[in-house]
Amino acid sequence: MALLQGHKALVTGGTMGIGRGIAKTLTRHGAEVIVTGVTEEECQQARAEGLRALTLDVRDAAACREVIEEVTAELGGLDVLASNAGIYPQVRIEDAADTDIESIFSVNVHGTVHSVQAAVPALRASGRGRIVLTSSITGNYTGFPAWSLYGATKAAQMGFARSAAIELAPSRITVNAVLPGNIVTPGLEEMGQTYLEQMARSVPLGYLGEPEDIGETVAFLASDGARYITGQGIVVDGGQILPETPEALDEM
Repeated sequence: MALLQGHKALVTGGTMGIGRGIAKTLTRHGAEVIVTGVTEEECQQARAEGLRALTLDVRDAAACREVIEEVTAELGGLDVLASNAGIYPQVRIEDAADTDIESIFSVNVHGTVHSVQAAVPALRASGRGRIVLTSSITGNYTGFPAWSLYGATKAAQMGFARSAAIELAPSRITVNAVLPGNIVTPGLEEMGQTYLEQMARSVPLGYLGEPEDIGETVAFLASDGARYITGQGIVVDGGQILPETPEALDEM
């Protein structure tokens, strides 16, 4: 039997990048999957690739509830929420306006909470609910210039996950997170080949991850085999956070 046979999943922000990798991996493992994208254009592209897609702006709590209801009706239930929708603009501290702060927190933090709030009733009804957040090594283990706001939102997600795991445990809902390192996505590729090569050199395994690497971890956390794991964050980074100094890699 496939790892997720019979499971019904929603992946927010699943029309591109890591989210698309998650959705395709869950599908390959047997789950019925619906993804969301913030624009109809993104959703149309996802549908062209064989994914079922709905538009959703996770900043809108009411819209999250409406989409969850639609997903639950279409799939006949919901037992997996992969809360992946997020943005990662770069802005240095001295240049950050209130609008920059509000923008990233409204998507990455408020959007995460909205998605989880909306999904809890359906996940509780399933009797085997799984929530997997896409956090990051940035903010939890590492830092990078101009990503202080991004890192703050990713650390906030982990803080949310730990307490949410306790709160939802009586409903047999687990809450975990996957913390990607540098994963090859269109957003990362936009930073240029020099940046990609530099990042690959900082990874002990010697290469950057693919969206499906994150998808495999999400699939495990969504499976029945992870029923006794909750409140945890799994780093998927090829060992990127391990070296004490860059020189440590030279010793290899």
